Amino acid sequence: MTPGARAAAAIAVLDRVLVGEAAEKALTNWGRASRIAGSGDRAAVRDLVDAALRQRRSAAALGGSDTGRGLVLGLLRAAGQEGLFSGEGHAPAPPVATEAGWVPQGAEALDLPDWLLPEMERSLAERLPPVAAAMRARAPVFLRVNLARGDVAGALAALATEGIEARPHALADTAIEVLTGARKVQTSRAYLKGLVELQDASSQAVVAALPLADGMRVLDHCAGGGGKTLAMAARAELRLWAHDAAPRRMADLPDRARRAGVKVMLAERPEATAPYDLVLVDAPCSGSGSWRRDPEGKWRLTPERLAELQGVQAGILDRVVPMVARGGWLAYATCSLLEVENGDQTAGFLARHPGWRLESERRFTPLDGGDGFYLALLRRD
Repeated sequence: MTPGARAAAAIAVLDRVLVGEAAEKALTNWGRASRIAGSGDRAAVRDLVDAALRQRRSAAALGGSDTGRGLVLGLLRAAGQEGLFSGEGHAPAPPVATEAGWVPQGAEALDLPDWLLPEMERSLAERLPPVAAAMRARAPVFLRVNLARGDVAGALAALATEGIEARPHALADTAIEVLTGARKVQTSRAYLKGLVELQDASSQAVVAALPLADGMRVLDHCAGGGGKTLAMAARAELRLWAHDAAPRRMADLPDRARRAGVKVMLAERPEATAPYDLVLVDAPCSGSGSWRRDPEGKWRLTPERLAELQGVQAGILDRVVPMVARGGWLAYATCSLLEVENGDQTAGFLARHPGWRLESERRFTPLDGGDGFYLALLRRD
């Protein structure tokens, strides 16, 4: 496919996404229907679609409309590649006068919904413009070195033998950033043997900040796929339980734990095995810190959904209080940049529950290299 034909394909996929179809489904359906598209073509179209969704508002302004054509035209204009709209072969038709576009302003220039701008300003203050700029780019690929299987130097060497170039990252002592060969990772021997796992550097930094020690009883209350569960298991000899409100999310966790060489117990009713020395609540949230990876999430979020999530977060925190032993720890984390989900939730918890104290808080943004994350370490008297 020519670059122009790839642009036309991205337009077709985006038109489906903009009427409600999930981007992954739209890309898959396009790929199946386009037998002439090779792996390079599919990757290029995916990159255009993802970039258009990350930069949806600014691209729509530059392209003159919030349509598949407008988004791709805006992206290519910004990159000095408007000439791909040539109408030749399978390329899109040349722009017309009504597609002149305009210079994006305010929330539009930051690629944010208007309603969310005040909360983002409150949460990030002067950091908002550079954080928004960072969120317009593709997220780096990070791996976690499994300390139960090896060390960073060994992992880097193992990956290099398979053509995967990586380097250590300062956010966590287990974090390495993949520079080239990212598509080879999940078929590499290092991955299949449990030496490395895909995990964002900020997520690893959250686990590295937990007060883990051998012999502790630990619950990962919102385990999901178990990334943080496995990261905790590699850091200390723990009695470790994982729980999730949707147990199917943990379906692969036993196999992943065996591959990683660690032991994890699944808890359908975590109250039954309480008390715990540490409970990690990586709560459901807006995902605003990881919108580089899930750009659709930015546009699906509504004020009503954000309010609902705040209620869920508070409910989970209240639920786990009786599960924490005296003198024990509650670690509250989100992959959010929003204070209504972060510091405000911590303050609300402390107001509702005397006998707890805040030991520390950490906030990560893409300016640190990884996703946006929040961590509060709370201790019971």
